[in-house]
Amino acid sequence: MRFDVFCSLAQTPRAASGKPAHATLLSEFLDQARLADELGYECVWVAENHYSSELQKTHANPVIPHWQGEVGVNTGICQLAAQVFARTGRIDVGSAIMNIVANGGPLPAAEQVASALAWHGLDPDEGRLLRIGFAGGRFDYIVRSTGIVPRAEWESAAWPQVKKAIFREAATIFLRLLHGEDVSGGETPETVLGHADFRSAQDYEDVLSRAPADVRVPGGIRVPRRWDFEATRIVPDFRRELLRCYAGTHDAVLQEHLGERFGSRALNLSVTPTEIIEDTHRRMTEVFNRSGRSWSRSYMPRTTLVFLDATPGMSRQARRAAAWDRAKEALSAHRMGMDGTVDPDKVESGADNALIGAPEDVAEQIVRRFDHEDRLMLWFDFFHQGGDTVLAQMAAFQQQVVPLLQARGVPAGVPSRGRHHAAARA
Repeated sequence: MRFDVFCSLAQTPRAASGKPAHATLLSEFLDQARLADELGYECVWVAENHYSSELQKTHANPVIPHWQGEVGVNTGICQLAAQVFARTGRIDVGSAIMNIVANGGPLPAAEQVASALAWHGLDPDEGRLLRIGFAGGRFDYIVRSTGIVPRAEWESAAWPQVKKAIFREAATIFLRLLHGEDVSGGETPETVLGHADFRSAQDYEDVLSRAPADVRVPGGIRVPRRWDFEATRIVPDFRRELLRCYAGTHDAVLQEHLGERFGSRALNLSVTPTEIIEDTHRRMTEVFNRSGRSWSRSYMPRTTLVFLDATPGMSRQARRAAAWDRAKEALSAHRMGMDGTVDPDKVESGADNALIGAPEDVAEQIVRRFDHEDRLMLWFDFFHQGGDTVLAQMAAFQQQVVPLLQARGVPAGVPSRGRHHAAARA
């Protein structure tokens, strides 16, 4: 079992001091990354956001109208990774996720990654990885701000389905470029939307009635390409053994295509039912086998909230109660901030996706709920209140929870390693 750290860099209000300054969040993150490296976490994953979520509340159709503060202040994984690598010795850096649709789309996104890895890999002994989780972005105001909007009435009526098609196009271009291929826009297959892409036959027929003749094709509605460009490739060259790619999507068809064609892995950031998790592992095992590769459960990191209390001098029951108090407060604030943007059932089940309690409680929950080969992205900074609370939880997890897991026969933690041997890293 592998343990990573997930950092949101969200500007959530703190009871004692209000909204922290952006510089405070960035400095706290670097402290967390340094400690994660010292404690033996394998990767620090970082959320990405673009443009002010505060200002978008004034838009005609705000996406997160109730969120207080900026939803995230990391706007570029490549710049952030360089800062982390310069301050650490062993840990990998990951994006969860990089938006490859906004800000010009997949071409500039792939170029940024290539440039970052070219610099990172100049030392031939360098082996720390850049793990790129990529997706189309959760918040629609970001892609709208950079020109990704419906181009016709029918696209507006089918916008969720069209966005999925846009991401399919972007993902194929992005990974082809990072694999060193020459790519032109016209080579990317266009998605055809059919009955299965809509919630009901009536929804499909409604969109079909609005679609002009030039996008109606046998079997459905053709989504015209977003990116049309002549043949190009990205420079500079870089050491591809330093890169791992993870598709942040629940689109099973796309997951399998990217896995078979490029060896792309999967990223699970949401509260996802166990049966879907297990089905994804089953499908991706078959896909990787078909393409001559081997799938590992660690190829799909799973995000889980952590509310751990290991305060010295307190009983297990008191620690458990304190952890639950923090969890309820944080989850309630999250529900208020994200009102209307997520499935309410998923929000209510947030505690079921969290590790809550004293070290003994957390160890028992991990044994009961996760496979011994899973990779967990531990989210310690979820609506935290500042100070050293995140650092204390990170340390307590490795120093108290991991030994309890090992005592229960769970092969937990990462073997001691230096910065070398990229090919040997999962």
